[in-house]
Amino acid sequence: MATPQFGDAPPEACPDRPAAFAVIERDGLIALVQVPRLHHRLALDLPGGGIDPGETAAQAAVRECGEEAGLRVALDAEPFVRADHYFLHGDGEVRNTRGVFFSGRVVAQDQDLKIEDDHTLVWTDPQEAVLRLDRESHAWAVAAWLRLRARG
Repeated sequence: MATPQFGDAPPEACPDRPAAFAVIERDGLIALVQVPRLHHRLALDLPGGGIDPGETAAQAAVRECGEEAGLRVALDAEPFVRADHYFLHGDGEVRNTRGVFFSGRVVAQDQDLKIEDDHTLVWTDPQEAVLRLDRESHAWAVAAWLRLRARG
């Protein structure tokens, strides 16, 4: 199956940015992070972000859950979906985020891991998250996650 592409393609070629995200469940809710965007608008995203050199996608997702939300997490061994998204970053550059999405669970909350002060953890009903997530690729991934769970 081809990886779906979300967002509007920029008029010029843009760089790819490998990234990893996580759907982390606790007590029927999933972890989202509220993040400021351009013009001080707040947006909701799944925890995650760019994969650093030498890091696996799973390692990046675990690291980002800690840095953005203060969560220690355990992930499933393999991503459940992949999705690409043209995204305007805070530096004003559009990149094609090549996302992999993992599911997982909270092991512990650890505020010492949290270094991104502008990110706020928000626990949300998964169906509500599909409606409220800022990035279409994230909403699509949560919808896919819900379908996989329903099929058992």
